[in-house]
Amino acid sequence: MSDVLEQLAATLAERRGANPEQSYVASLHHKGLDKILEKVGEEATEVILAAKNAEAGGDRSAVIGEVADLWFHSMVMLSHLDIDIGEVTQCLDGRFGISGHEE
Repeated sequence: MSDVLEQLAATLAERRGANPEQSYVASLHHKGLDKILEKVGEEATEVILAAKNAEAGGDRSAVIGEVADLWFHSMVMLSHLDIDIGEVTQCLDGRFGISGHEE
């Protein structure tokens, strides 16, 4: 699973310096952190709405697609801040065996 995230991180890094008129990722970087955070917030809201809809008997695939969008834009944010995805996966790895109540 992390291979997909690592592959995406590499693609995002490659596209960061591309022409903003030809690359969506480059256009987000060009517009700056506030625009990237706006997209993260939009996607988080869409995840919430899709999840509520799925719980009420709606389309589960919408949740999957919206979570993918949220992860994508979160990774663009990490790239913009020069934070390697490996730092996030290490953080998650370090949480195994620790109760959420203790954290």
